[in-house]
Amino acid sequence: MDFSSEHIVRGITGVIVVIISLSFHEWGHAVMADTFGDDTPRRMGRVTFNPAAHIDPFGTLLLPLLSVFIQFPIIGWAKPVFINPANLPQTTQRAWVTIAGPGMNLLLAVIAAIALGLLSLSGMPVAAHYASLFMLINVNLMMFNLLPVPPLDGSKFLMYWFGMSERAYAEFARFGWIILMVLINIPQTRKLFMLMLAWACEPFLTIAAIVSEL
Repeated sequence: MDFSSEHIVRGITGVIVVIISLSFHEWGHAVMADTFGDDTPRRMGRVTFNPAAHIDPFGTLLLPLLSVFIQFPIIGWAKPVFINPANLPQTTQRAWVTIAGPGMNLLLAVIAAIALGLLSLSGMPVAAHYASLFMLINVNLMMFNLLPVPPLDGSKFLMYWFGMSERAYAEFARFGWIILMVLINIPQTRKLFMLMLAWACEPFLTIAAIVSEL
């Protein structure tokens, strides 16, 4: 582990970006469910950008810090947004609620890429660095949450496709974090995940390059 001052500053900055980004992520889930007529997230106070409503002590604070110090892409999660399936009877409705979270990270990554391109033109390297960090972290969060491992968003599509009940999925998801921690610590899967992130970042770097040449 690297505990240099540079990594400590990067870790703190990364946690701040993760908190902001995951607040948007969970708000996306909550507002989409609310739009389709399920008021469960609203009654639980989740239709908000206030980070206090979404922070998970381990997934939102500790894990991003740990990711920096073990030199792994910054990842994390927040408290899940609960829905009432009875209020969302159609599978497509639940699918839109699921994809809304990573969709918010996609939107934030695009905005950050545009900002990166503009800041690169303006001769503001520090601001450009933070725009780049914001973009990379949101790509990380988007890709991480699309992994088909419960309780990440990607695994819920498997639940929809295979007709698994919410209760059965919840029981299965209890062991998901153990699976994730094991996978993160296997060198081969870590390398594969980093290759996936490098591939996923390419379109956003292209956007930044195009904007910087305008």
